[in-house]
Amino acid sequence: MTFLLAVSRGIDAATALLGHVARWASLLMVLVGAENVIARYGYGFISRTFGEGVAATLSNNTYFEMQTLMYNVVFLLGAAYVFQTDGHVRVDILFSRLKARAKAAVDILGIVVFLWPFSVLAIYFSHTYVSRSWAVQEFSPNAGGLARYPIKTLIVVAFALLAVQGLSQLIKHVAFLRGRPDSRSIYALEEAEAQRTTVAVSAPGTASASAPATTPATTPASADGGVA
Repeated sequence: MTFLLAVSRGIDAATALLGHVARWASLLMVLVGAENVIARYGYGFISRTFGEGVAATLSNNTYFEMQTLMYNVVFLLGAAYVFQTDGHVRVDILFSRLKARAKAAVDILGIVVFLWPFSVLAIYFSHTYVSRSWAVQEFSPNAGGLARYPIKTLIVVAFALLAVQGLSQLIKHVAFLRGRPDSRSIYALEEAEAQRTTVAVSAPGTASASAPATTPATTPASADGGVA
């Protein structure tokens, strides 16, 4: 198990690196998108100020396609990283109510029964599609278009990364179910937090050291010095 956990750590490190690439691609996508908006709606001003050539260059179709390609990079390279960090949206009714160990078992079942078969099918059916694109060195038919075959390759790469990250998640969850403290499973932290909450709730309350002091009431005296 120690060796498998080391393999899991290596996979997680590689996936995290690709996650950082996806983050920078997100920034680039936003910047290119902003440039596209400025170039389109400010074409007249740019043309009058800097010349027709500059305006035409900034509004080139290359930048529009670059924005689309960056979106593909973010989605395809970032999928495995989001899976690693448990960031994918879960649509469920019962899962959120399960205990940590039951959640880990459900995730293991999902990886084996759904994630791996789906990833294999996706790679199998997209392989021909990508191979044809490489065979003809496919480019966009639009003016100023970019090459399409490299970005199509990421389809196969993305599902391969998902399958490999699934292996890492499975190793961590199995280690967690076997009681390994170094499992790094997301459910290990959840279980520890639940145990701390249970201990805090079940701990007896501390009674106050003494009862609050009471001051005896003073009976008002009457006008002739007697007690009223």
